[in-house]
Amino acid sequence: MMDGNNKSVFSKASWRILLIFGLVGQIAWSVENMYFNLFVFETISPNLNAVTLMVQLSGIVATVVTLFAGALSDKMGNRRTFISAGYTIWGVTVALFGFLSPDTVDALFSTGEYRAVSVCLVLVIVGDCVMTLFGSSANDAAFNAWVTDNTTEANRGRIEGIVAILPLIAMLIVAGGFGILVSLIGYRLLFLILGIIISSSGIFGFFNIKDSHTLAKSDLSSDVFYGFRPRAIRENPIFYIALIIVLIYGISCQIFMPYMIIYMKTYLSFSVVEYSVVFGLAILLGAAVNLYLTRLSDRKDKSRLLYFAAAVMALGLVGMYLSKGESKAANLILFGIFGFVMIVGYIFISALSGSIIRDNTPEGAVGKLQGVRMVFAVLIPMVVGPLIGNAINKARNIPIPDIDSPDTMTTLYIPAPEIFLAAAGFLVTVFLVIPFLVRKTGKNLNK
Repeated sequence: MMDGNNKSVFSKASWRILLIFGLVGQIAWSVENMYFNLFVFETISPNLNAVTLMVQLSGIVATVVTLFAGALSDKMGNRRTFISAGYTIWGVTVALFGFLSPDTVDALFSTGEYRAVSVCLVLVIVGDCVMTLFGSSANDAAFNAWVTDNTTEANRGRIEGIVAILPLIAMLIVAGGFGILVSLIGYRLLFLILGIIISSSGIFGFFNIKDSHTLAKSDLSSDVFYGFRPRAIRENPIFYIALIIVLIYGISCQIFMPYMIIYMKTYLSFSVVEYSVVFGLAILLGAAVNLYLTRLSDRKDKSRLLYFAAAVMALGLVGMYLSKGESKAANLILFGIFGFVMIVGYIFISALSGSIIRDNTPEGAVGKLQGVRMVFAVLIPMVVGPLIGNAINKARNIPIPDIDSPDTMTTLYIPAPEIFLAAAGFLVTVFLVIPFLVRKTGKNLNK
């Protein structure tokens, strides 16, 4: 995949694989992390407890699967099959998701209307975990390891910048385009089309993905828990300090991210077109700014740049909290501006920490360490973050607009603006960790 077997040169074929599988994978994750939540809220039951549980269980499954799949891909010396087969099956599970509804459950199991909602919520959560199983094997474990295999310290800042922007482009497509498409064709057809796209990319991978010529079967991979052992931590301190930074900003994101589209539609009363435009412009501008910032990071001290990235993200979150006045027009403008600021910081901190992690991942253990990364980047954030966010939502207890009569099957409250303030407050704790990373990377540079 590299020109002349030189990993410092990222070939056109490598870029093609990176962009196709990176973007398709992130679109799938964005749908799962954002739109499945809205799907549950709007079509099954406006139950934020169910949304929170779905996010948490998905994070647990993703981590466990990545831990074992990553280690197995090391042991086999093979990323290609995991990526291609995983994406192919992942698409099938996404396509089937849209057929879940209380009416379908009642027709299949004769549960009655009341129980059909509860059974459907259980099936949705289980279905989300099944999707995560295949998605994490393909994307979190194998694809992320493939990127590390095919890059070096000379080009990772730039490439990691693109990798960090892809989730935002996916969010733009999902938050904007999917909102409009749902109103035109409905969830069922939309999930079917998305599933076909994901599966098609997997089939494409069988014929086009090639593993790095340096990838070989690893004896270390027989120890699935290698990355959790004290020896591994002592030998790779920068890797683990960077993971703590990922953990902090990951929890910060998960405090508000699962509820953001619901918040814009309910609390701020944005229409699909309005929140699509606001969110879309913020993402496009944020991505454009980061194309410059991430190129700059290859020539600067990445660890010191984390101070700037975290400060920008925290400032944006505080501004998003304050964008909740009486004027809808003012809210649209302010939420868009501060959303842009938040996204600039979010992409940059993600790119910097991701690049540092890849730079300090020991060879021969790349696949198995994806599981360790998932503990810090997904498992803990997706369990703790939504727990904090939903606790705030419950405490504020802002009623769902336009619902006059209570229903015991719903939680009857919507996301509160304080989730953004809490996310900012949690994020600033990263300033306690960055100095340790700066000192460790400084020692390495001076050796």
